[in-house]
Amino acid sequence: MAGAQDHETVSGYPLDEEQLESLLVNARECALNWSTQDGWPVGVIHAYVWHEGRFWITCAVHRHRVAAIRRDPRVSVIVSSAACDPDSGAPGGQATAKGRCIIHDDRETKDWFYPALANKISPDAEAAAAFVDRLDSPLRVILEVIPEKWILFDGGKMAKDTAGTLTDEERGPLLSADAERMPRELAKRGLA
Repeated sequence: MAGAQDHETVSGYPLDEEQLESLLVNARECALNWSTQDGWPVGVIHAYVWHEGRFWITCAVHRHRVAAIRRDPRVSVIVSSAACDPDSGAPGGQATAKGRCIIHDDRETKDWFYPALANKISPDAEAAAAFVDRLDSPLRVILEVIPEKWILFDGGKMAKDTAGTLTDEERGPLLSADAERMPRELAKRGLA
């Protein structure tokens, strides 16, 4: 039997900065997650724009997520390569950002964001213009998520490691879950 650590150590496969940028620019949607008033974590899939190192998302102001974010602006955003066009060149993997959310309701933000989102969703100019018109509602707000911490995974690095071709330079440092907690759990189960 192979050692459990051979299959369970994944934090050493982070996306590099170029891969992360490619993933965030090319993915069509993300999961925005927040905590409800009674402490439950919940999330919704959204189309988004990655702009100037931040996630930009929109929804109607009366949605529960807006009230929850006003109460506690700590959120997370998850982006998967499954949300990318296979021909985009984006890496296989995922990125989770822990961050804080700012709610915008100003005309200046809406004026740049709506066309940016519409053009990302539809390359057809007429369809994009129609989508901007649909978005431009007095009940709509823009959510700006500022990342503070990243949890990254590069599936290509894992595949290379499995094949024995991953170099030490490509490998990232193990996070505490793999470097500290996994060895303790292995010892506790008599697998060390």
